Amino acid sequence: MRLAGIEFAKKARAGWSYIGMDVTIVIPVYNQIAYTQGCLRCLAPDIAEGVTVVVVNNGSTDGTREWLDQQTGIKVIHNSANRGCAAAWNQGYKAVPADWTIILNNDVLLPTGWRSALLGAADRASLDIVSPAMREGEMNYDLEEHAREFTHHMSRVVRPGGAHGVCFAVRRKVFARIGGFDEAFRIGQFEDADFFRNAGGAGFALGITGGCFIHHFGSATQNTLRSGPAVGPYEAENRAYFRKKWRLSWVRRRWERSLMTVCLWAWRTREKKVSGHTLHEKWQAGRLQFY
Repeated sequence: MRLAGIEFAKKARAGWSYIGMDVTIVIPVYNQIAYTQGCLRCLAPDIAEGVTVVVVNNGSTDGTREWLDQQTGIKVIHNSANRGCAAAWNQGYKAVPADWTIILNNDVLLPTGWRSALLGAADRASLDIVSPAMREGEMNYDLEEHAREFTHHMSRVVRPGGAHGVCFAVRRKVFARIGGFDEAFRIGQFEDADFFRNAGGAGFALGITGGCFIHHFGSATQNTLRSGPAVGPYEAENRAYFRKKWRLSWVRRRWERSLMTVCLWAWRTREKKVSGHTLHEKWQAGRLQFY
């Protein structure tokens, strides 16, 4: 048994494919069919290895429904209206429970081996919820080459205590202990922060790892919502609900923001010393910026 454990650890460190591991990938979508198509193309190797991909269509009106119905190898859930991220995530992870559930935006591109890299990094750092490093903005670089170079230098780098809603993997035991996502958060915004806060308070370990790198175009669904039919001030409503739920007074919010500012500065400084990168990078205003 000890030898088997050692072999498993070696394979995880080497980026083993995790074939046979119980993994479900959940992707909520609302219009933006081109992003969904690009994301699913990246997931073809995962699907071929037996990973279940659940796409939750939140009432798309741009041909997404018809296109999804023509695809094979994925499970599709159609909602007649936009139920929001929290409800879609709940539908997805409950439809196909797994040892690991990976929640994924549709406006992402994924390099070869991303899933093995993400879950292997979670095992190395003993994380229960893990997010990858990412670059946001224009796709103006070679993703495969950059991901290899990035993870080579940053594989052991972890920002502890947090995750991000673009992509995060959750162990089954987290859902078993705290349940799913709070559907009182309407449409989108703050449901991910609420879940991470709940999980951390329950004693689960969270982190963002440099062992996996993805590309995120950024805010595709939110931009679609802003250009579509009016849905009301859901972001402000969700913010108010989040603050009330967690009893976040002005003083407490200010203290937490100050603490996070210090942590981000320390993380950025250390990470740039490692390889000239940080776990969150963004191309904007014609240059690469570090967060």
